[in-house]
Amino acid sequence: MEKNKIIVLCFCVLMVLGLGVHFLMSPDAINTNGSKNITDMINRTVQVPGTVNSVAATSPPMTTMIYMIAPEKLTGVNFVWTDEELKYVSNEYKNLPVIGGWFGSQDGNYEEFIASEPDVIIEAIDEGMGVDSSTVKERQSKFGSIPVVAVEDSTNVSAIGKSISFLGKAIDSEDKANELIEFNNKYLDKVKEVDASIPDDKRKTVYYAESVDGLETDTLGSSHSQLITLCGGINVADTGENNSGTIQVSIEQVIKWNPDVIITTDPTFYEKVYSDPNWANIDAVKNKEVYLSPQSPFKWFDRPPGANTIIGVPWTAKVIYPDEYGDLDLKEATQEFYEEFYHVDLDDEEVEKILLGSGIKKENL
Repeated sequence: MEKNKIIVLCFCVLMVLGLGVHFLMSPDAINTNGSKNITDMINRTVQVPGTVNSVAATSPPMTTMIYMIAPEKLTGVNFVWTDEELKYVSNEYKNLPVIGGWFGSQDGNYEEFIASEPDVIIEAIDEGMGVDSSTVKERQSKFGSIPVVAVEDSTNVSAIGKSISFLGKAIDSEDKANELIEFNNKYLDKVKEVDASIPDDKRKTVYYAESVDGLETDTLGSSHSQLITLCGGINVADTGENNSGTIQVSIEQVIKWNPDVIITTDPTFYEKVYSDPNWANIDAVKNKEVYLSPQSPFKWFDRPPGANTIIGVPWTAKVIYPDEYGDLDLKEATQEFYEEFYHVDLDDEEVEKILLGSGIKKENL
């Protein structure tokens, strides 16, 4: 009798263990109950799910970066796609909800963020823009149980690799993040090499024309004009002050600067600059050296600065110094970038449309 009791007891223990193993091996149980601690980029310990399947970011630079390395995980975007931008967005991502964000217009909506059900929310840290640890603390209090992970400012294209790498690890997309870093480093190394070979007396002056009249700009040292200096150009708007935003200038001042090259992100300005008599005597206009940053699905040169400007590095280099970068195949770079990081395949005709539409001559592609 005692032996039978022992057998029954052992059988019961085995049944319980079997059920426990089955539960622990269930994917739903692992995803729901598993978690891990990570240290974010302002040294906060944050508990995140063991597997991150969905992510939202509070500003465009981080949303753009997530879109590049893990678009399937995005729960929403900070902006409304334009019709032109949608031409270069994969169908599966065109209908992502617009949840706003805390940048520029400050139209973020906590309820909409929460309703999009992200596993993790990414907050970009930029103390120069007033986004610091206190901002993260406020976000966390508003988002409740959804972990907020701080990632350092992603607007400096030369130093962006650290942020891309951290983000990739934080959202379980490390391999794709490393591919983006490798692409960026390839062209950063190229411009560094060429820049070192350009004599000071051969360097070209560049004006960044913003707004519909072209009379706003970003000065030397601003993240918005960083590609000019990075690619060896001389930003004519050198006020000696470190301005993070745009400044107003007069046409008289631009005429006085007389830049060799003008770069703009405003299609309206670009369309009229060659017919506007106020700009007619500026060397860049006389010599047909005005260029419009490609726009879609994100601007290559600026607004926002960030991972979208990685493809802007070879473009800006070709714009300012086409001869010095004669061995740089801009068509090939564009096709690779759009396929790998914008998730759309472009044929030769589509690539040429983008590049020639920016003002680059066909022989310089």
